[in-house]
Parts: sequence; structure tokens; C-alpha cells
Amino acid sequence: MILFHTNQTNINISNRRAIKSWIGDLLQKYGKTPGEIGIIFCTSEYMLDLNKRFLKHDNYTDVITFNYSDNKEKRMSGDIFIDHETVFYNAARFGQEKHVEILRVIAHGLLHMLGYDDDTEESRDNMHRLEDNALKEIQINPLG
Repeated sequence: MILFHTNQTNINISNRRAIKSWIGDLLQKYGKTPGEIGIIFCTSEYMLDLNKRFLKHDNYTDVITFNYSDNKEKRMSGDIFIDHETVFYNAARFGQEKHVEILRVIAHGLLHMLGYDDDTEESRDNMHRLEDNALKEIQINPLG
């Protein structure tokens, strides 16, 4: 089951059914199915606190993923925290539409759940390519 949580923010996510289907399709390409997956939108300050507490990083970030599955399992479970304020800032910075950047960070979080890292330039480039491929599979606006 894929659940969206937006109650600590003023963001409204529409087209949830289409996004859930897209997530399921993405996972299926890697031989996985959705288990319990939370897509949690939060404020920049909340994300900064998560980043400090769990990753020991003292900086703002757009997405943090907590994978609760063993990557050998078929069903993927975890939480993807998304700081929509930072996502919107990055969208403007990169000349991207906000809704595309939201979908990109969802894909990014899923790739982390699947075991991909972005700690080197090569791995970042690979993840970016995989995100681009995922974005080609969906043509909806989650922001309405």
C-alpha cells in the first residue's frame, strides 16, 4: 500500500492513483512490488532535523529515504520524506516545473529503496539517468 502524507504542509497532491500506479510500474521493472510505502511531505525544518538525527548531515535536502526492506525481498517498504520547499527552490534553480521536480524526487527516493546510491559523481549521473527514464513513464501533474 502506498500512502501520501501532507498534513504538516500546505501542499495538495492530486492524481494519487496515477502516481501509485507509476510507482508500482517502476518497482516492477526492478522485479519488486510495493509493500508499505509512505510518501511524506514535510517542511524544510523537519527535513533538516531528520538529516541531522539520522544521517548526521547539517544541511537542507530535498529527499530522504528510509528503506525498511531487505533488498532481497520482493516487496519494498519504506518512507520517502520530501521537503517540498526545497524541491520548489530546486525547480526554480534548475529551470524545471515544480510538478516534474516532485516526481523526480519520488523516483529518486524509490531508487534509494532499490539500493542505488548517489555518493559519487558516477553514481549521481547514473541515478539522474534512471530518474529521467522514470519521468518518461508519467505525464501527470501531481500538483493539480
